[in-house]
Amino acid sequence: MTEPLVTIAVPSFNQGRFLDDALASIFQQDIPLEVFVLDGGSSDNSLDVIRKWAHRLAGWRSHADAGQAAAINEGIAQGRAPYVCWLNSDDWFLSGGLAKLVSELEKSPEAPAVYGRCWDVIEKSGKRKPVWVEPFNEDRLAFRCIISQPATLIRRSAWEAVDGLDETLHMAMDYDLWWHLFKSLGALHFVDDFVAVNREHVDTKTRNQRHRHYREAMAVVRKYHGSVPLKWWLAQPYSVWFRSIAGYLQQNRRQGG
Repeated sequence: MTEPLVTIAVPSFNQGRFLDDALASIFQQDIPLEVFVLDGGSSDNSLDVIRKWAHRLAGWRSHADAGQAAAINEGIAQGRAPYVCWLNSDDWFLSGGLAKLVSELEKSPEAPAVYGRCWDVIEKSGKRKPVWVEPFNEDRLAFRCIISQPATLIRRSAWEAVDGLDETLHMAMDYDLWWHLFKSLGALHFVDDFVAVNREHVDTKTRNQRHRHYREAMAVVRKYHGSVPLKWWLAQPYSVWFRSIAGYLQQNRRQGG
């Protein structure tokens, strides 16, 4: 039996309408894989989809868990392949996408991870546009997340060196991981080719929890970069800005008193 090159964790919760597409895109890749589906106890048709693919999966489970980051860590820990990634159940890989990332990672031994370009597809209209992705640069990473998660591949050794995802985060766990890998092991390597698709739909977390997303992302930038670019303050939802400024002023008053 061929040893797997990539371990893929697929976290999912009540997204059976997308899960089949995600798994189909994984098993269409032309490299040996091991795939673990971590379902959070869905009440829709997710279990039917999982059972359809069960003969191809290295493992799966369905029960309440501690959240997306914890589920991803759990799945990747069960694997043994030298490269790892996760694919959210509402995203999918382009044909040959993973093989491109594996090839680039093997040609870049100094890089802890590689990332390519990604399409953003709006479910309702079917329109697509490229996700904003750039060659790696610390100042640009502080300005915005220039890495698209579905289009990334990470060395298992690097993943384990930083202990995977921070399970206390629920919105910016991927952004935190890119920073952690960079600060601990070096720059991530950019692949100038489209390898994956990010699906935008009415239940997308970043669409429905923008306040939480900005709070977490700004905390990540402050943690690793030391300061938060003005852009974050100007672009975030007003209520987030107002609470952040109020907290800052309150802290200054306490220190001054």
